[in-house]
Amino acid sequence: MHDLTVAELAQGLASGQFSSVEIAQAFLARINTLDEQFNSFITVDEDATLAAARLADERRSKGTADALTGIPIAHKDIFCTEGMRTSCGSKMLDNFIPPYDATVIARFNAVGAVTLGKTNMDEFAMGSSNESSYYGAVRNPWDVTRVPGGSSGGSAAAVAAMLAPAATGTDTGGSIRQPAALCGITGLKPTYGRVSRLGMIAFASSLDQGGPMARSALDCAMLLNAMAGHDPKDSTSSAMPVEDYCAQLNTPLQGLRIGLPKEYFGDGLEATTGQRVQNALDELQALGATLVEVSLPHSQLTVPTYYVIAPAEASTNLSRFDGVRYGHRCAAPVDLHDLYTRTREEGFGDEVKRRILVGTYALSAGYYDAYYKKAQQVRRLIKEDFMQCFDSVDLIAGPTTPGPAFALGEKSNDPVSMYLEDVYTLAVNLAGLPALSMPAGLVGGLPVGIQLIGPHFAESRLLNVAHQFQQHTDWHRHTPEGTTGAIK
Repeated sequence: MHDLTVAELAQGLASGQFSSVEIAQAFLARINTLDEQFNSFITVDEDATLAAARLADERRSKGTADALTGIPIAHKDIFCTEGMRTSCGSKMLDNFIPPYDATVIARFNAVGAVTLGKTNMDEFAMGSSNESSYYGAVRNPWDVTRVPGGSSGGSAAAVAAMLAPAATGTDTGGSIRQPAALCGITGLKPTYGRVSRLGMIAFASSLDQGGPMARSALDCAMLLNAMAGHDPKDSTSSAMPVEDYCAQLNTPLQGLRIGLPKEYFGDGLEATTGQRVQNALDELQALGATLVEVSLPHSQLTVPTYYVIAPAEASTNLSRFDGVRYGHRCAAPVDLHDLYTRTREEGFGDEVKRRILVGTYALSAGYYDAYYKKAQQVRRLIKEDFMQCFDSVDLIAGPTTPGPAFALGEKSNDPVSMYLEDVYTLAVNLAGLPALSMPAGLVGGLPVGIQLIGPHFAESRLLNVAHQFQQHTDWHRHTPEGTTGAIK
């Protein structure tokens, strides 16, 4: 049953084909047997998982089941889970056991979903390859010598390897979409504020957004139905009414206008990846969509703008990790300064330290106007580019990444090269827009994705287009070799 989608598992549960306990046992067996080669999970609590599955079966027997009741879901280890370690991939929080659930976790619990475990991630969500985790790099199930993408690489790898039917992720500059593309799954970054950030450990507060990762758009729609909605405890949460994200999936694409930014199809895009994206666009055109060339003239400023704003916000958010209240604390500090200095030196990894230093510099006296303020002004221009495009098109499409997954260690000592892996995804977060990545084909046996970007709160339209594409193609059903067999 590990090869079934969320929708198929839900149908099987509803028909009595199998129980939630049987599903949980099957996935736990796969994690125990296979995950050593992928390192996609940080924490798994089998007793808690099976207890939740039994409760889900009881709920179903009483006739009070929801669509996701009994469905096992892996959660990125950035979401606080009551009584279960939440490390954020960092030594700093290696011993942190939250006393409460993040709103996202609470909402899945409320509908009876079953937590499989916590997935590996780049430390504090800072990275594009999942190599900065304190718990070691995650490896791509399509080729274990390659990265799965980051920072939600553990979630993407777990779904691709069929260790979980679905997972949560977070996206600050592409961290759902980029690993979804490199691992051949579907990932949705919702509009900023659509999913509560309460209990989601902050990286960059004006950019972070949680979202679903699964094999299909239908599965993502089912997950988003549980995740989305106003949270009065989160001041950045939108009060916009929540739709049924499954309701419009079967809407035909006739008359859909898709904009193709000329800046996304230039020299930075590998030719073979570009061809797979073009093939996907041809399929969308065959389904009734019209392709229109558009321009995002400030695209070249996206990377420098993001890498001023995100580190600046990170330096502020991570100042709370000081060895006083929770998390790692250095041994025998001689004074407060020593406590702060050694705790952070020991607790943070190199990439986190690098971004804290950059962000602190950008916010410092004498540099704030030159860097952070200027970056915010450019951010506005980037957003306006999108708004002008949406005056003439319904969606924007392009590549998710410049190419397929790169080798482990290939870019570890070249931060700029690593940052450019997110060149097509960063602007979406700066503008607060929703975007989705779905499989578009294979390059050298490795998956690549096509990205769909919509206006604010256009999640239903994105999921509709992706679902229609997936009804006429099978790229989302391709799986890595060696992961399809049942565990005895």
